[in-house]
Amino acid sequence: MRTPSDEEHVNLPTAREDAERAAEARSTPQTRSAAYRLAYTDVDFLMRDEARPVRLQLELLKPELELQDQGIESTIVVFGSARIPDPATASRRLAEAERALVAAPQDPDARRAVRRWRHALERSCYYEEARRFARIVSEQEQDDLARRFVIVTGGGPGIMEAANRGAADADAVSIGLNITLPHEQVPNPYISPELSFQFHYFALRKMHFLMRARALVVFPGGFGTFDELFETLCLIQTQKIRPMPVMLFGRAFWERVIDFQAMVEEGVISESDLELFSFVERAEDAWARISAHYAERARLERQTARGPGGA
Repeated sequence: MRTPSDEEHVNLPTAREDAERAAEARSTPQTRSAAYRLAYTDVDFLMRDEARPVRLQLELLKPELELQDQGIESTIVVFGSARIPDPATASRRLAEAERALVAAPQDPDARRAVRRWRHALERSCYYEEARRFARIVSEQEQDDLARRFVIVTGGGPGIMEAANRGAADADAVSIGLNITLPHEQVPNPYISPELSFQFHYFALRKMHFLMRARALVVFPGGFGTFDELFETLCLIQTQKIRPMPVMLFGRAFWERVIDFQAMVEEGVISESDLELFSFVERAEDAWARISAHYAERARLERQTARGPGGA
């Protein structure tokens, strides 16, 4: 005997069945009116300001159910600038800028373009490290039976693209949590299509970043990267989420743009808060620290389960 699915009930039609019947019955002015639409099929109603709590709930629920359906057990979050290009693109753009400067040596825009793309080429090493890190993690932690430590990014270009690309290099799935913005923002082509999500609310997007997170890996970035990093550090500091490895790639960058020690000296954070994160330079080092953290946690859990004096 077949067991009814979650949507099936002995005496009740499904929401889909009722919606289909309602669509077929629009034959009079009354049944064609907006007021007569089923609330959950009425897009105009769902878009009203008063329905914002419903939209928030839906934006929490839809990705969660999809992640469950895809068997995503845990994730590693990769943050970083959308403006850091891959080395090939940076090299090509620099060559174009240098040719333009040769053609117009007095053009200040041409000189600025050369400086910009030289700097971009230097920073492109982070793209390569993000790609290698994601590949290493994905090769170690994904198989047909379990999807652990799945790479998740903001879904855009730059460092985000690099991390999704690294997972694709390993033939592994990865997640992209994209956000609607005034300027065009489309998912990078390396995200697994079935795990490519779009958000309206930054708050719900950030919540999904952390719900399954087991580590946070942060590359150089701007306002968005800083926002995501400091929110996570605040949540760990205040014990609103469980501690996890937080690694900042590129010590020179981070210590140049943020004076963490000055924050301690000013008394706005504690010396111990500096232990909430660590600096790394290489993909292998980041993965080694994550592995060591969870190996030690597993050891302590086994020890606790045995109890005092256990074998």
